[in-house]
Amino acid sequence: MISSTSSLARNSLGVSIFVFLAAALFLPWIGAGPINLARVLRREAPDYAILIELRMSRTLLALVAGGALSLAGALFQAMLRDALATPYTLGISAGASLGAVAVIAAGWETFFGIPPTWVGALAGAFSVLLLVIGGSLRRRQISAFSLLLTGIAINSVCAAFIIILSNFAGVSRSFSIARWLIGSIDATSYRSLGILAAVVFVTSVLILFEARSWNLLAVGERWAASRGVRVGSLLAQGYILGSILVAGAIALTGPIGFVGLIVPHLVRSRISPDHRILMPCAFFFGGALLALCDALGRIILPPSELPAGAVLALIGGPYLVWVVRQRIPAEEI
Repeated sequence: MISSTSSLARNSLGVSIFVFLAAALFLPWIGAGPINLARVLRREAPDYAILIELRMSRTLLALVAGGALSLAGALFQAMLRDALATPYTLGISAGASLGAVAVIAAGWETFFGIPPTWVGALAGAFSVLLLVIGGSLRRRQISAFSLLLTGIAINSVCAAFIIILSNFAGVSRSFSIARWLIGSIDATSYRSLGILAAVVFVTSVLILFEARSWNLLAVGERWAASRGVRVGSLLAQGYILGSILVAGAIALTGPIGFVGLIVPHLVRSRISPDHRILMPCAFFFGGALLALCDALGRIILPPSELPAGAVLALIGGPYLVWVVRQRIPAEEI
């Protein structure tokens, strides 16, 4: 029985890697207009530029960002011991969104050659991170419950400020704010992709290195502490690493929701609750899902494009309702 479970886990991990690589190879070819392979091989315009500079870069961005958000979702679900936790539960996304909205409302065009929304999102996310961790250090304790309450408070405050800024931003800037808040995958430079990929890789390795501790913490804080886990330090480490993943992804894509909920929940229920398998599978499947949603957004209403966040919401909304109904006893429905 144990060997069959281990074999299933290894096979599932292999399948997730295959799906991730297949998405990277084939999804860039999907779009409103066809691309001629022969012209691409000869580097002829416009096919070569469309494939390499536009579709390939945004597909890779979707793969990395989707993987980061899915892994962060799996991490926060382990920390809070709640299958409905998402990368946005603990307030980091709200802080990043407020920072980006602030710079859009201010009308900043550029910041030393860097898109201002990237700067605003990162500044907002790490301000929330410092606020939460700083408050926890002053109390000399940190718990999943305190993180959850803090996240709820931060989400509420940031949402209020976003509404206020939108009302004072003017029509054109309010439209830009609304579009950014939906979340979308746009072509970006390979330099930016490389930086994001390096940050996500290092952070993901550090998270996976503690997979056994996440397994213990998912059972309960007292259980983990009785097995030698320093719960407070582990929660602080998880919050920081998860915040880095979320902030990096949101800075380039906007606050794309549901991928951090759907994928970890499916992997946990269909493959394995073991975080040594759950987390890497969530990363690879999450990246492939977001890249697929971006590809679908390019072809659903050509020549217009649907943001990947909107496509994912159309999938994630019904799924969330189904998950909630599954958790409610039949006599309460």
